[in-house]
Amino acid sequence: MTLMIGDNSVVSIHYTLKNDAGEVLDSSQGKGPLIYLHGASNLVPGLETELKGKTSGATFNASIPPGQAYGEIRDDFIQVLSKDMFRGVENVAPGMSFMAQGDGGAQQQVRVTAVDGEDVTVDANHPMAGQTLHFEVEVVDVREGTDQEIEHGHVHQHGADH
Repeated sequence: MTLMIGDNSVVSIHYTLKNDAGEVLDSSQGKGPLIYLHGASNLVPGLETELKGKTSGATFNASIPPGQAYGEIRDDFIQVLSKDMFRGVENVAPGMSFMAQGDGGAQQQVRVTAVDGEDVTVDANHPMAGQTLHFEVEVVDVREGTDQEIEHGHVHQHGADH
């Protein structure tokens, strides 16, 4: 019996992710397939929607708009901070990432995008926010999730428990 991808399916896929310019941003080629629990928010929503109903052996291309991927760029996630907020860091430079404490004490990752004198611009948007994601996908395997995988919301490799 061929299983179709649906909620609580454990799915193995090979994928290549490209941006609008055709540059490869990520790929499972040359590595093992990506294995995830379908319906547990382990992939961007648009790709999960495209995978639903597919079976082992299916191949397809999908373009996922920002609203179904990592969201639009939010200007309120970009801030200019004083360099003295980065105590203990000698040379703050674009491309560096830091964990910052947001509203209510929540931790969030920020990237430095610019340094101008004592001003440091940080961006808490996901690096792929605002981008349409172009996927080439091959479904390698589909199986039912175990009760424990479903309860935990993720796949346990090789029958492992925790």
